[in-house]
Amino acid sequence: MLVLSRTRDESIIIGDNVVVTVVDVRGDKVKLGIEAPQDVSVHRREVYEAIRRENQQAAKLRPEDARGLGRPSSTERPSTARTPPSGPLPGTR
Repeated sequence: MLVLSRTRDESIIIGDNVVVTVVDVRGDKVKLGIEAPQDVSVHRREVYEAIRRENQQAAKLRPEDARGLGRPSSTERPSTARTPPSGPLPGTR
């Protein structure tokens, strides 16, 4: 692991097109700004791990496991949910 010291507003470059900038430091928290092309995924580690687990579980599904997904079963009732009205909530401005 490469360990670098940076202060506020200083950056590091990863590859040719990813820039990580220290935006703020307060106590034991550091805010980082990350500039990357849209085709480069940027996630917090815990989010990345959750996505990876979901993908691994989905890869284990067999075609017959997916039959009927997205279609209501004969015992399922149609949704009665309504779209909320637009505009401000009552009591707000």
